[in-house]
Parts: sequence; structure tokens; C-alpha cells
Amino acid sequence: VSPLALALLHREEGVEVDAVVLRETTLRHIFSSTLANFHVTVEAYHELVDYLHGLMPARPRGMHYSTVGYNHVGKLAVIEQIAQGLAQAGAGGGTGSGEVLDHAPGPRGSVAMAMTSPATQYVLKVIRDTPTDQYKWGAFAGVESVLAKYDRVHEQNRSGSMLDNIVYSKISLPRALFAPGLLEEMLAMAGGCVSLHGEAVFFRHLIVQRKLVPVPLYLESCTRQEAELVVIRLGQCIRNNAATNVFNRDLDGRNYGVSSLRFVYLFDYDAVESLTEVKVRTNLGREDGEEDIPEWFFEDGIIFLPEEMEAHLRLPDRELVRLFRAAHGELLSVDYWTRMQGWLREGRVPRVRTYPRACQLNFAETGEAAENLTLLKAR
Repeated sequence: VSPLALALLHREEGVEVDAVVLRETTLRHIFSSTLANFHVTVEAYHELVDYLHGLMPARPRGMHYSTVGYNHVGKLAVIEQIAQGLAQAGAGGGTGSGEVLDHAPGPRGSVAMAMTSPATQYVLKVIRDTPTDQYKWGAFAGVESVLAKYDRVHEQNRSGSMLDNIVYSKISLPRALFAPGLLEEMLAMAGGCVSLHGEAVFFRHLIVQRKLVPVPLYLESCTRQEAELVVIRLGQCIRNNAATNVFNRDLDGRNYGVSSLRFVYLFDYDAVESLTEVKVRTNLGREDGEEDIPEWFFEDGIIFLPEEMEAHLRLPDRELVRLFRAAHGELLSVDYWTRMQGWLREGRVPRVRTYPRACQLNFAETGEAAENLTLLKAR
């Protein structure tokens, strides 16, 4: 049994088949990163999930339940999978392996505390009561404002560039699942959300996402070919977000992750804003040595300087920087972002890419897109 999926475009002249998807890995990416629910009305949903799992066996069953709109069943299946994975690895089971949830690899988040284990496919997050000193966005709007952003991501079309997240409310997990140091830090730094009741840890809110490798961490150990692919897909991820009115004001490469399929996703949502509400400005054109404060400095709201993006993405060498510029150089310009804002305000739907170009039936492109297409095909 092999998958067969048709990608349809709704054009003015009618519905057009844009691509044919035959690979399990591509189908898994589409199901994981577009809509949380495909809004399927069906009584035999267990049988439907069995069918989907047969087509995409690497995707957990809990995520398949969420795909067809049975979020509650999906939540139960995911948390059970996490607990079983840790138990089978010896957590709390007396086998001595000591497999528990501990701090996720990479730098600690200024807003969210992330935890995981080699025994699970997931990362769990709690929101700190107050951010760390590394927080750079002024006054903190509160835990509820962060949770609202994660809910927003769950409800919208994520355009192949953000993974779904599951937000649990009022859930208890065994104390034995957590490393003592992690638990102590959660109680101290996220006490409004986390409390200890005997041998149970109670969470007012708990966010669960599929595990990814932060882009800078991935680039430290991958092959050169993998690095080039990931850099190109990082730019495409940013483009897709912009096309769906999503702007990540923290364009730090550590907020983007690489999946086992080498797709790139934004996974940290506490800095997600609407692109149409962002003020795109620039420091280009200022004279060398000019010390006066730029006019945008006194403006309220979210200010974005596109030319500074490159430094924040943390690409490790000049060759990868040049590749990013060649494939996605317009992301460093004011024109690109203001053009996208104009389209969104007009109600236009910019094109996004959620499947490889190799799946497409027609490669017709024009303008700058054709140049980018030539480069991407070569890569």
C-alpha cells in the first residue's frame, strides 16, 4: 500500500491539480504542518486512524487522531505514549536506567522551560512566571498571552512551516518522570503553573510538541549537503510564515528546528505576531559615522529591520551565508516585507510551499521566483 495525494489549487479559471504526492515522508510532512484538523466527520474514526497510520506508520497515532478532529482522543494517546516510552526505558520502573524528563538540549528558553528525554519523540514545555534576564521584548504580557499564541498556531493553517502543538490544562503526571533538578527549577520558576502533590506533579498548563533539533545545533554535526538543504528550507520556512501573516519577531536560528525528515519548522511561538501589525524599517542609507538616533527608534509597536535578519539566524560560515543570500536574499529587503503586508491587507493569498517541487506537474514560474527555482532545483 502506497499513499496517493493530490494537491489542488483553486484558481479563477477552476481547480487545478498542482502536484502528486506519492512518498510517505512528504505526506507525513503535510499532515504534520498544515491544518491541525482536516475536519473529517466520520463515526468509525478508529478505523480511519488505522488506515492513516498504515500509510504513515512513523507518525504517532495520537497525532493522527488530532488530524481528523478528535483532539481529546489524540491528547490521551500522546500523553500515554510519552509515559509508556519513559516507563519502558526504566523511568520509575526500578530497572536502574534512570530515563527521565530533563532539560532539552540547547540554550534555555527565556519564556518557556523545555524538557525531553531520548526515550520520547516529544518536547514538553511550561511557561515561566516571569521571563529570564535574556528576555528582550520589554514588559512581559503574562503566561496567558503566551498560551494564546500557541492556541493561535494550533487553529490556523501553518503552511508547512510550523508543527502543531498540544496544550493540556489541569493534568497530573507521576513525579518519577522528572529529573529532580528539573522539577525543583520548575517549582521555583514556574510555580504559577506547576505544583507538587505527593508523588504527582500538577500542571495548570503543559505544552507538548514533536521533538526537533535547533538549527544551529543541527548544523554543528550534519554533512555539507544536509547543511545546504537546511539553510534553503530555513528561508522557505520564513517565507511560508510571512505568507500566512505570521511574523516571528525573534528571528534567532535557535527558534527553528530540523525534523528527522530534514524539514525546517518554527517551534517557539512566544514571539509570534501578525505580520500586518509589524513596522518594517531600515538603517540602510545612513551615512557612516552618523550618530543621531533613527526616526523609527521613537515609534511604538514592533519594529523590524530586515537587513539584521542574517546575523540573528546564526549560520556558522560564510558559504552558508552566501547560499542563504542567493536563495532568499529578498528576505533581507524592506520591499519584500512591505509587499507581503500589502497583499495580506488586500485579502490576497500568497503562494506557500508545503511539498517538494519534484512533486509538481507544472514548473512555470516568472520573475525572481524563476531565479530561485533554478537554484533550488540545482540543490
